Amino acid sequence: MPTIRSIFKFVGCFSMAAVAAGAALPSWADTYPARPIKLIVGYSAGGAVDAVARAIGQSMSASMGQPVVVENRPGAATNIAVKATIDAPADGYTLMLAANALAANMALFQPAPFDAERELAAVSLVGRVPVVIAAGASAPFGNLAGMVAAAKAKPGTVAYATPGNGSTPHMAIELFERTAGVSLQHIPYKGGAPAITDVMGGQLPLVAVNALEVLPHVKSGKLKVLAVLSPQRTSIFPDTPTVAESGFPGFEASVWYGVVAPAATPKPVVERLHAEVQKALATPLVYERMKAVGGEVIPGSADMFTALIHSEHLRYAKLVREAGIKPD
Repeated sequence: MPTIRSIFKFVGCFSMAAVAAGAALPSWADTYPARPIKLIVGYSAGGAVDAVARAIGQSMSASMGQPVVVENRPGAATNIAVKATIDAPADGYTLMLAANALAANMALFQPAPFDAERELAAVSLVGRVPVVIAAGASAPFGNLAGMVAAAKAKPGTVAYATPGNGSTPHMAIELFERTAGVSLQHIPYKGGAPAITDVMGGQLPLVAVNALEVLPHVKSGKLKVLAVLSPQRTSIFPDTPTVAESGFPGFEASVWYGVVAPAATPKPVVERLHAEVQKALATPLVYERMKAVGGEVIPGSADMFTALIHSEHLRYAKLVREAGIKPD
C-alpha cells in the first residue's frame, strides 16, 4: 500500500480561555499515563487481532511504565467494541485496535452505527495481514488463472466461502470479481473455521480468509493457496504469488490494523500515544508477532491513518452500494 499523504490542514482561532486551557495541556500531558490503559479488541481472544494487540500492549507497557490491558469485546461485527471506545472518557486511557470493519461498517449497517471519522481520533496505523484465496485439495484448479478461467466458462457457478456477509474477505473477493470480470457464488459462514472445514471436505471449492487461518491446513496438504491479495507476498506463503503477480496489476485487499481513541482525546496525549505505538512497531516482539500472523508492520503518521480510514470508507461504501451487500 503506497504511503497516503493527508489532504487536510487544520486551522482555527482560539479565545483567551482556550489558549489558557491549551497552555495547561503540556503540564497535564507530562503526567500521562498515571494508571493502566485499556486496549479494546472487537474479536475473541486467540485470534490474529488479539495476538497483535497483546504484543503492542506489552511493548507499550514497558515503554510507558503502566500496564496496557487488552479487553476483548466481540460481537456485532466489532460495532460493540467501537461504540465502547467512542463512549469512553476521552482521557487517553481507553484505546481500540481496530481493523477494516471500522471503515466498512459505516456503509454496511443502516443506519450507520457510528461515524468513525467524526467520533474517533486516528492514533496510528499498525500493519496489515493479507487475505488469501485458497482451494480444497480436490478442487479442479491449482492457480488463480485456472480459477478465473473456470469462473468465466460458467459464470456464477464457482462457489467461495467466507467468514460472513460484509467480512473483509467477502469484500475483498467482491472487489476482485470486478477487477477480473468474473461472477462467483458467495457462500457466507459464521466464521472462518466452518468455512474452511467445508472447503477441505469438498462441499465447495474455494475459501477467502486471512492467511494465518489456512496455514496449518496448507501444511497438511488439505488446502492450496491460489493467491494472496496483498501488494507483496506474505512471509508465511513466500512461494505463493499475489493477485497482482497473477495478471491483475494494481489489485490489493488486505486486513489492516490501527489504534484509535475517542475523538476528544487531548492532542498532546494522542501525539504521545502515536509516538509510543511507533516505538512498539520497531520492537522485535511486535515485528515477530506480525510476521507470525503473516503480516507486516506499517509505521507512519496519524494523518496517514486518518486518510486511510477516509479512503477505505469511500471504497467500501461504493462496493456495498453496487453489490447490494447486507450484513449477517
